[in-house]
Amino acid sequence: MDKGALLDRLGAAGEDRLTLAKVLDRAEQAGNRNIPAATDFLSPAQQAQAGDLLRLAGFPETGYTALGGYEGAERRLLLFLPDWLEAEDAESQSPIRCLRAAFREEYQLTHRDFLGSLMGMGIVREKIGDILVGPDSADLMVLDTVADFLLGSWESAGRARLTVSEIAPENLHIPQVQCREARDTVSSLRLDAVASSGFRMARGKAAALIESGRVQVNWRECVKPDKLLSAGDTVSARGFGKFVLSEVGGVTKKGRTSIVLKVYV
Repeated sequence: MDKGALLDRLGAAGEDRLTLAKVLDRAEQAGNRNIPAATDFLSPAQQAQAGDLLRLAGFPETGYTALGGYEGAERRLLLFLPDWLEAEDAESQSPIRCLRAAFREEYQLTHRDFLGSLMGMGIVREKIGDILVGPDSADLMVLDTVADFLLGSWESAGRARLTVSEIAPENLHIPQVQCREARDTVSSLRLDAVASSGFRMARGKAAALIESGRVQVNWRECVKPDKLLSAGDTVSARGFGKFVLSEVGGVTKKGRTSIVLKVYV
């Protein structure tokens, strides 16, 4: 099946189609030239789409690995492995570099400040991985193709002056993920019922949100309110946040199913 047919079968369109075409290009490059080949950084949704595409193309999961610069990274790239490179040695071929942008704490910079500054410099989003913002510095994962430019030219974000330096991955400041545990019972494990609990809204409103295409299950768009969820599924909605169905318990005397949600705040 040729590239166009694969992308058509996956239903890829617009920017997603271009991104996924580049994923296939990197896979082919690694196979044809027997060298490591990396994509740009991908969002979680793009990573899920890329995994679906590669499976559809018959590409083995052992033929690539996902790297984000640190364990638990959200934005990651795919590094395709030649025959001579094992997955456990892939870090040595990673194109990711870690930068720290320090600023005076009184400026209280946010993720948006840093991303806006980078976009203003002409750096496209796919060249930047996670941005980990602390009280007086932000650690960024960037591709090596833009790292030296940022080290030499990036001077400010928002109203703050920056001091930018390169750091080793083991020196990253990784903020603790903020989440809360929510226990509830639901009439069923349908997406609309669980989303109603996770997003704290009426079930009818949750169903309408799902049907509007704003909800993703495991980073894939889902427009079916009756989709059944399982423990471990991640549900996210633009403008409403994200939660994980971490546990599914027993059925109460009233026939409702007990659940435990990990809600990100």
